[in-house]
Amino acid sequence: MIDLRSDTVTMPSDEMREAARDADVGDDVYRDDPTVNELERRAADLVGKEAALYVPSGTMGNQIAVRVHTDRGQEILCDEEAHVVKWELGGIAQLSQLQVRTIDCGDRCVPTPEQVRERYVEEDLHRPGTGLLSLENTHNSRGGVAVPKEHVDAAARAAHDLGVPVHLDGARVFNAAVALDEDPESLVENVDSVMFCLSKGLGAPVGSILAGDEEFVDRARRTRKLLGGGMRQAGIIAAPGLLALDNVDRLAEDHENARTLAAGLDAIDGLRAPTPDSNIVVVDVAGAGLTADEFVDACVDEGVACGAFGETTVRLCTNWDVSAADVEEALDRIPVAVESA
Repeated sequence: MIDLRSDTVTMPSDEMREAARDADVGDDVYRDDPTVNELERRAADLVGKEAALYVPSGTMGNQIAVRVHTDRGQEILCDEEAHVVKWELGGIAQLSQLQVRTIDCGDRCVPTPEQVRERYVEEDLHRPGTGLLSLENTHNSRGGVAVPKEHVDAAARAAHDLGVPVHLDGARVFNAAVALDEDPESLVENVDSVMFCLSKGLGAPVGSILAGDEEFVDRARRTRKLLGGGMRQAGIIAAPGLLALDNVDRLAEDHENARTLAAGLDAIDGLRAPTPDSNIVVVDVAGAGLTADEFVDACVDEGVACGAFGETTVRLCTNWDVSAADVEEALDRIPVAVESA
């Protein structure tokens, strides 16, 4: 099976497994785990923030940030296709008791300064006010779009001018940095907090990072404990995360493979696959007379795993366990799947 469902399906390398076995550990709740401490220091430095917190998942990192930045009842602004709204089980409402005010950001993926100002709500006797602007880069649901720094900065400045903090869901922010040839620190310099995953393109088996200033991270640490994320001898899983931080440059291989995959899919009669910015390929199968589920089932039968992304759209993610040869093999199998579906 050539598994293109997600970049979360990668297997840890032998080096990562050895690092986990040999990791120096301690009780992380007491701040005694030297491997976790080193991971948090290196991760903070990588994105130019004062401090960082190791969390089990990207969803937990996002939800911690939302809770720390806001007061109950406030509104959060975000794109209507944002992961934090679509794919996190209503955590904004369940965990932080916020109202969501969405914005149709279209191909831009983040709001314009005008949209931020238009959707902002000032606190008064009747209204709780806007408490947070949440951005996403790369943007998962819009096809792995790498959002340019100037667009992120413009939205952040507009929010800050209104006294609103900004969080970046940067689950794949290093994919964005590689795609844009931008330094990661520069790409996130104007947001107040950023979450990024170690367990996607970077290849670690588990874990994400939430970074910001010292005060934010101190509050985030308490909230992590509240949500059940206080870990003990977590160095065993943090050690592969340290190695994952060295895998940023190789993301370019995933991007090249994704472009090859998209071009090959687009050449198949009835399929439409725009050239991707990063490692996420979204193909529209409507022209082949198929639903997304029918296409996915047919591909699985031919040994290619992918995932429905809408009624007639399917997502395929390149990753470090999928080689250029695997992509070519997938492109040999998928036309057979389309023909047989």
